[in-house]
Amino acid sequence: MPNEFTLATAVALPAHSGVNNAFASVNLADAFAIRLPSGASADPDVLARFIFAHQPAWIGHLLRVRDMIVGGLGLKTATQLAKIASETEPSRVGIFKVYSTNETEIVVGEDDKHLNFRISILCAGGSAPDNRRELTMTTVVHCHNLLGRTYLRVIAPFHRAVVKASLRSAARVGWPEAGAPQ
Repeated sequence: MPNEFTLATAVALPAHSGVNNAFASVNLADAFAIRLPSGASADPDVLARFIFAHQPAWIGHLLRVRDMIVGGLGLKTATQLAKIASETEPSRVGIFKVYSTNETEIVVGEDDKHLNFRISILCAGGSAPDNRRELTMTTVVHCHNLLGRTYLRVIAPFHRAVVKASLRSAARVGWPEAGAPQ
């Protein structure tokens, strides 16, 4: 049964997130938040890397199916992005390119011929009176064409399930502590 630290809930897009103005128009925008326990890191880079490193196994299976389908359409696959990440670009979190980072937020994503997307990992709160801290994962997507819009319609329900499951999985594993090495 979920508790307050493993419950990922849909929330409004954070007003101060860097992804709010990422694109002139968006075809998908959503945000999910989870409470962070006291003592957990507030470093968005550390938290993003932790989330992507501790996803449930079924997400990897889903990505492999996606790769088989979209590879034939000439779209970037997770396998191709992982190869890029391991060989050439140090400024990546998992398979995603880092677009911006500051003390409370990291924005990652990718650009492709069918769509561009950005994911924000934002850590906020921690002030009086209850010292409550939350991590919010926000996604915005801009489609370029019919292929992008069709693709987004198909994957949107999976996307939401993946985001919530990723946050819950990271919480169950146990968030990295503040000051812990990466």
